[in-house]
Amino acid sequence: MLNTSPILKFTRTHPLAFWGGVIVFIMSFCAIFAPLITPYDPTFIDLEAMLSPPSAAHPMGTDQLGRDVLSRMLYGGRISLMVGFIAMGISGFLGIMVGALAGFYGGKVDALLMRFVDVMLCFPSFFLILAVIAFMEPSMVNIMAVIGLTSWMGVARLVRAEFLKLRHMDFIESAQSAGVSAFALMLRYMLPNALPPVLVNMTLGIAAAILIESALSFLGIGIQPPTPSWGNILTDGKANIEIAWWLNVFPGLAILLTVLGYNLLGEGLRELLNPRHLRT
Repeated sequence: MLNTSPILKFTRTHPLAFWGGVIVFIMSFCAIFAPLITPYDPTFIDLEAMLSPPSAAHPMGTDQLGRDVLSRMLYGGRISLMVGFIAMGISGFLGIMVGALAGFYGGKVDALLMRFVDVMLCFPSFFLILAVIAFMEPSMVNIMAVIGLTSWMGVARLVRAEFLKLRHMDFIESAQSAGVSAFALMLRYMLPNALPPVLVNMTLGIAAAILIESALSFLGIGIQPPTPSWGNILTDGKANIEIAWWLNVFPGLAILLTVLGYNLLGEGLRELLNPRHLRT
């Protein structure tokens, strides 16, 4: 018989991480296995079923072209999660690289890199993304790249702070005395100890990236039809808000739940990885 006591204990001691993880798992499962779950092709047009309300045939109704909203929602989830993960992958790589160099070398290198970070932080990120996207062709690749290239500063500051603390610790000084190269010191000894706050930041960043992608698609400069995304489904709903409530409610709930799940997971990880909690 399955012993559920560890699960129950974790649920009681870390409810944010547990329920956030449950939401993220469910949303990710639906997105990954969308081709097996969806009842229709998300781009299939059925003019006879235009703006049909939720029913047994179409559990989330249809849009103005008769396309099944449930199918489009599931495929749209794949887009949102892909954008979130890849954008945060780019952001994490750049942030870790800049923060590690600044924190390890200090001095002029630190001052130069951190002043560049300060300049980047002067620009409101969403408006910076809007300005860049306006001069590029709307595509998923461009959106992921722009979000990643404009959201790495927080990661860089976290990694820098951790490296500044670590570089004067005894085990680092011992490794330096043993002739370990700077690259090996950063990669093998310092980075693993600096990762916990970075993981929390990136988890929260996935939620922010999903929100940004949805906003860009809603404004018409993100994922372009007929490719489904939660943002452009909301755009369809805006045009038919008085007669097709389901086009606004379901994608709005999907965005809300996904962002809530990642935020709960991030806050739960912050609590779980807190050094004071680990000591107890």
